Amino acid sequence: METKEFSKRIAELILSKKGYDVHILDLQGLSSIADYFIICSADSDMQVKAIADEVDDKLRDVGIKCHFKEGYNTLNWVILDYFDVIVHVFKKDAREFYNLEKLWGDAPIEIVHDELEDK
Repeated sequence: METKEFSKRIAELILSKKGYDVHILDLQGLSSIADYFIICSADSDMQVKAIADEVDDKLRDVGIKCHFKEGYNTLNWVILDYFDVIVHVFKKDAREFYNLEKLWGDAPIEIVHDELEDK
């Protein structure tokens, strides 16, 4: 699966668990860390865990394993590292504090909307 398509699939999984304010940052040519960051918000510890688990479980079901996971102990910011794509699931306050979009301000950002909300 192409990296951009992979990022969009992850965004869909996030939306399926009611994650919101989903942004895909294109870091290609800006960083050697990853090609894309996917950033989303959640309102509670349970929702952060549910989103991270959904992404991890559904990708594992199709043979894609997470290289590294961090943040399950506090559930303020969970990171799932898929090498070229890194997923950041934040509780809303933590996302505002760390403000990754500003830190990576040179990166083009795609805002992903839930199509059901747009209707």
